[in-house]
Amino acid sequence: MEDKDVIKSLAALAQPLRLQVFRALVVVGETGLTPGAIQEALGVAPATLSFHLKELVNAELVTQERASRNLIYRANYARMNSVLSYLTENCCEGSACSVESPAVSCGC
Repeated sequence: MEDKDVIKSLAALAQPLRLQVFRALVVVGETGLTPGAIQEALGVAPATLSFHLKELVNAELVTQERASRNLIYRANYARMNSVLSYLTENCCEGSACSVESPAVSCGC
């Protein structure tokens, strides 16, 4: 993954509502959500949601699929994992992490 792709993904997630939308899509998994379901869950106006979904799709963090009359949005796990891999690629200089936080582990 190239630097510009990681920057694009992280920039898309650096907005509170987009982060909430992305996390909601990650939680529901492969079934995805319609814009109406996202609106209901997050209490966001349709035009606002549309703008933020477009940004997440543009960053390739979210996919969009038409199912009959509905659009279904899903988290793009491959992209998410690529970003995470990029961020941890040189973690601990290639050796096992020696410092672990009780809440977060590097996973090296």
